[in-house]
Amino acid sequence: MPSSGTAIAPAADRRPVLAWALWDWGSAAFNAVVTTFVFSTYLGSRLFVDPSIVAAAGDDDKNPALVRALADNASLVGIALMIAGIVVALVAPVLGQRSDGTGRRKLWLGINTGLVVLAMAAMVFVEGTPPYLVLGATLLAVGNVFFEFASVNYYAMLTQVSTRENIGRVSGFGWGMGYVGGIVLLLLLLVLFIQSFGSPDAGGLLAVTKDSGLNIRIAVLASAVWFGVFAIPVLVRVPEIPAQDRRVRVGFFRSYAVLWRTLRSLWRDSRPVLLFLAASAIFRDGLAGVFTFGAIIAAQVFGFTSTEVLYFAVAANVVAGVSTMISGRLDDRFGPKRVIAWSLAALVLLGGSILFIGSSQTVFWFVSLGLSAFVGPVQSASRSFLARVAPEGREGEIFGLYATTGRAVSFLAPGLFALFVGLTGDTRLGILGIVVILLAGLALLLPVKTEAAVIR
Repeated sequence: MPSSGTAIAPAADRRPVLAWALWDWGSAAFNAVVTTFVFSTYLGSRLFVDPSIVAAAGDDDKNPALVRALADNASLVGIALMIAGIVVALVAPVLGQRSDGTGRRKLWLGINTGLVVLAMAAMVFVEGTPPYLVLGATLLAVGNVFFEFASVNYYAMLTQVSTRENIGRVSGFGWGMGYVGGIVLLLLLLVLFIQSFGSPDAGGLLAVTKDSGLNIRIAVLASAVWFGVFAIPVLVRVPEIPAQDRRVRVGFFRSYAVLWRTLRSLWRDSRPVLLFLAASAIFRDGLAGVFTFGAIIAAQVFGFTSTEVLYFAVAANVVAGVSTMISGRLDDRFGPKRVIAWSLAALVLLGGSILFIGSSQTVFWFVSLGLSAFVGPVQSASRSFLARVAPEGREGEIFGLYATTGRAVSFLAPGLFALFVGLTGDTRLGILGIVVILLAGLALLLPVKTEAAVIR
């Protein structure tokens, strides 16, 4: 049976499913381009270091003053994302619960997505000079806040395009569309704006000048258009919650009381599910940190150029997509908890090994692609786990809580990354913060039992 209070598209009509998944496809513009492989790496580049320090360092990437300045910039980006995470933690937990009550999921999805697109478009004004670093970090933080808010409504709409029997496949289809969208968009940006074809001072087939990072800024602007266009179908094709099935609307602050009652019910009757929600919130933040700060480490520690970072991004998305498809079979055979646990253990080991691999780009490629192979399985198996234990008729509420709890601690990975980099002055050691988060999530996951949730 479909979840109570949702409008389900007929099983034979796949258009709403495709429309819903296209938002995931388009969101790669923010996930892959802004927070991971292009804009965050741009902020971590030499362009935002004092020119006198850059001139004194020359081609010496190990110059102490340059290394320290780059580390300070990376720490600033981490602090900005930490602040964004705190804002999300204070507001996002009620948004999923309220999206079931207001009956305006598409409205708020559209508003929040629009604000993300505007933040991305504004990044075109972040020139590659030190005075613009704060503006760039601020826009990155603002974009993250509204992207998380949009995701709350987007996840809540999953039950509007699926049934209990196919919710896992629909969710996986959306996730796969995100990986594919990331690959296609990154290749387009690489060819059109970033890769040098003959001239070292211009990027892409369009020969956009690299002066003040203009080619990167135009690439981000194009990504904003990409996201905006592919976000339209879900707002047009996916049905809204019928008015007669909507819950009684409560005020914003009253929503926290409703949320608290749900959490108390889970604590009393379904503690394993609540423990899984807590564990997944932590290790999913670690997964986000792997991609968000992996590109910065690649550029600052291993000397990847912006073009090489994009090549790596494409390879990482291919590996993640393939491994996620394979893990689905393992999920069915051995259960989602085992897939998550073994994948997290592998991520901890591979992440820790980055501290000991020297400065070899080749070795970093192998280790990082190994990390990419285990990220997708954790994400897909986590959704599968909740799909198996969700009580009939309460799937939307459970998945809404899953979405919001994942955002509530989204300040942990950026905060620990910034802490380790700030204390040591070494960007490489920021990976320790990510490993700690993944290890904590694994420790919380191990005692979890697969039991059906009960909410009273």
